[in-house]
Amino acid sequence: MKQYRVIGKSVLKKESWDKVTGRVKYIDDVQEVGTLHAKLLTSTHAHAIIGEIDTKEAWKVKGVRMIITGKDYPLLLGTTIKDRPLLAFDKVRYYGEPIAMVIADTEAIAIKASTLICVKYEPLPVVNSPEAAYQKDAPLVHEDVEQYLIDESSGLTGTSGGIQPIPGTNIANIQGIRKGNIDRGFAKCDIIIEEEFSFNQADHTAIETRCADVEIKSTGEVIIHSASQEPFEMKELISETFNIEEGKVTVNIPLVGGSFGAKTSVQLEPLAYVASKSVGGKRVRLRNSREEDIVTSPVHIGLHATVKMGCTKEGKIQALKLFFLFDGGAYAERSVPITKAAAFDSTGPYKIDNVWCDSLCMYTNHPFVTDFRGFGRTEAAFGVERTMDIMAKKLGMDPLEFRLKNAIQPGDTSPTQVLLNKSNLGDIKECLFQLKELMDWDKGQRIEISDRFVRTKGISCAWKNGDPPPGVSSGAIITFNKNGSINVISAAVEIGQGTKTVLTQMVAEKMNMDEDEVFIQMEVKTQDSPDNWETAASRTTFMSGNAVLKACDDAIRQLKRTASVVLKVPKDELEVANKKVFMRTDPSISIDFSEIVLGYIYPNGKVAGNQVVGRGTYMIPGLTEMNPVTGKGVQGPEWGVVAQGVEVEFDKRDNTFKLLRAVTVADAGQILNYKGAETQITGAMNMGLSFATREGFIFDDEGKVLTTQFRSYKVMHFGEQPEYIVRFVENPVKGAPFGSRGLGEHGIMGMPSAVANCLSIAANVSLKRLPLTPEFIWKSRLEAGEVH
Repeated sequence: MKQYRVIGKSVLKKESWDKVTGRVKYIDDVQEVGTLHAKLLTSTHAHAIIGEIDTKEAWKVKGVRMIITGKDYPLLLGTTIKDRPLLAFDKVRYYGEPIAMVIADTEAIAIKASTLICVKYEPLPVVNSPEAAYQKDAPLVHEDVEQYLIDESSGLTGTSGGIQPIPGTNIANIQGIRKGNIDRGFAKCDIIIEEEFSFNQADHTAIETRCADVEIKSTGEVIIHSASQEPFEMKELISETFNIEEGKVTVNIPLVGGSFGAKTSVQLEPLAYVASKSVGGKRVRLRNSREEDIVTSPVHIGLHATVKMGCTKEGKIQALKLFFLFDGGAYAERSVPITKAAAFDSTGPYKIDNVWCDSLCMYTNHPFVTDFRGFGRTEAAFGVERTMDIMAKKLGMDPLEFRLKNAIQPGDTSPTQVLLNKSNLGDIKECLFQLKELMDWDKGQRIEISDRFVRTKGISCAWKNGDPPPGVSSGAIITFNKNGSINVISAAVEIGQGTKTVLTQMVAEKMNMDEDEVFIQMEVKTQDSPDNWETAASRTTFMSGNAVLKACDDAIRQLKRTASVVLKVPKDELEVANKKVFMRTDPSISIDFSEIVLGYIYPNGKVAGNQVVGRGTYMIPGLTEMNPVTGKGVQGPEWGVVAQGVEVEFDKRDNTFKLLRAVTVADAGQILNYKGAETQITGAMNMGLSFATREGFIFDDEGKVLTTQFRSYKVMHFGEQPEYIVRFVENPVKGAPFGSRGLGEHGIMGMPSAVANCLSIAANVSLKRLPLTPEFIWKSRLEAGEVH
């Protein structure tokens, strides 16, 4: 690997001191005098016809400015299928769906008034799971799905393209994979197994709940402040929905207090716009309580998966058939691209010549869905990786050796039939070899500590190719201060992942200067920043990084052009370093950046050069349409891979367990910021373990979510985490900034299946549903006859 001055080093995040000293201002920290507050009245039913909405008592509350219901704005929104009302106006389709909105002088007044609104419902049969939604006689969540508009960009390509809801069913979309011949593949098999796996929807639990402020100026300008990952899509959607000139919409994004995918789709902002418009354009704030953030706003997708795998007696997988029923909730939104992405990478990092997959996005009467870390791969990996362990046990083969035997390699093809090479594919074998050593695998998977306690180890693998739609781009601008230091403008949103810091490292490396001399704008303002695709899919560093490097190249050309005139040296003989432009063969012939970045002025007043402003844009080349039936196509530039392991101590008497160790070995290409990469992976591992062992909505028979606060919705607490071990394989990618791969999501993807594999060995029973609570493990052991 090439050695760099700044790249690969553990550089402190640019915003660290402001965060730890409390100086950072998140959106809800800014309280502008005169701001009004909006509050939502939400449904107490999961599926019901809306009758009368009586607002008379609410209007009597002093300080109420306006009350809006769905009939006032019978609009349908959606970034894939336009099926979601701004406020429900004919029927409600999930518990917690917004029905009315109160705008008042204070949030307390708005809350009080909203509780006085009386709504009459006519309950309807509830579709309470994706399996129920798939039945032929299931009630329809949407009776006239064929009448909905499909978002224009969804008619193109990628995970958001080719969407086709099926009328008369609850199927919002089907994405297929057809590689090889599945029947011939199974005919070659000595062992065939078929298993089912599932988990409910869950929450993202970001520290900062969702919040939006909107103000409409007298000129018609719309000013939005929001905690969001996609400011430019928000700008476009507000413009399109409300017929506003796009140039009059400005979106401001401060630092975001965590997201994990929760803040990708446009959510509260259209409501806040309508609220502001209803009160003459005054600034209105709409923010979620924790309960609203868990239930009313979009959630993490659920899944019921059927996995059929066939293998020779020597341990070579010949065929894999997958049937995914994803719980997309009441509205399509982001659930469609998630289910498509799950199909594209459905096999995991294994060579399988015959693959059949149908990935269905199902409408249910549950909350609707947005992105979650892993974007479908974490969910698909749970079923496939559990099946890998079950098959290894059938074969009498070590599960790690079974994975090595089937590990995908350069020269193989992906499920989407892309030919793989050393650049576009991470080295999963090397990851497994390092995992084996770090886990002390040769000491055994199961060690009896006593009659009561046992220690076990479980592993898994995963991979991910970030899949932005074709045609999206990122832009960057760099300017210079008088002393030669650099300012970077990029619309990548800082959500805690450290992207802004990494971009400054890239600039420092490219310009051969100290990273402390590079400054970056943390906030995003659409009027000031070049367009940038959303901050998602582990593609921000790839796209924004390339844009920033192109901006540096542009600036260097300008610097050399001016310096060449002043120094009377040909441009191709000049170099740039330490805020100077100098002659390669005689560095003493040089000129400081400070003398030329704003244009050079001779003593006689003549001018050489102009102000240096570097501009760069980047669009990923080679992305193609993804066939909706076969899945064939190119959805992204490269696959990052990960091998993960978990060790637990299990109490056979009461079915409790302690997480001892969690290990990740990831091929992330060239590491850009070592400590940043390590903490990104560690945080994702923690999320994966929390999701696997504690999290998940509990629905009653009527579709009501019972876990709406942290008293009932459990997450992993500090002190409950295991020892985390993270290692990297650095196999660089051609065309990526400094050869880096995406890694923001890789730490989570294999954790649920690894801990499930581990606990299945400990409990001596095959665990096929999340979360893996002691109660669930006890019930599974009871059904299997392991306990009495």
